[in-house]
Amino acid sequence: MRKFEIPDAETFIAAIQDEISRTPQGRYFHRLHAILHVLQGASSYEVAKFYGHSPRTIQYWIHRLLSHGLRGLWDKEHPGRPSKLSREKQKILRNEIRRSPRELGYDQNLWDGPLLSHHLKEHYGITLSIRQCQRLFHRLGFTLQRPRCRAYEADPLKQEEFKKNSIGG
Repeated sequence: MRKFEIPDAETFIAAIQDEISRTPQGRYFHRLHAILHVLQGASSYEVAKFYGHSPRTIQYWIHRLLSHGLRGLWDKEHPGRPSKLSREKQKILRNEIRRSPRELGYDQNLWDGPLLSHHLKEHYGITLSIRQCQRLFHRLGFTLQRPRCRAYEADPLKQEEFKKNSIGG
């Protein structure tokens, strides 16, 4: 059987490794596959080379499997600074963000980082940078959106005609 020739294989390898490591479930299944190879007779050195880890990492995963079962292969809790907002306050904030900022007395129609930062300071006494507020939006399940600029007097039929007749259209 012929070996497949994949152009730019290194790029695909990096992309697949990023995809695997992106989620806890991906990392868990990656560990399961590596240990499965060891259980089928491959050495930890062979498996490490194949999966791009050190032999010690493979041995550590095996140790976790033997001492804690399958649940030992899931990621452990990562330490870090506790959130400035309790879970209860996050629920309240999520409900506030679902409403229009105008309903809460602001002069904007859409939420953004600076507005959320101001809102947190005024209503919760919490100071977060604009970037942290943007991350908080995503952690709460929201996306930051900007309105599309459109001239209110624009004629949709003329716009469509222009798109059809333009060079790139």
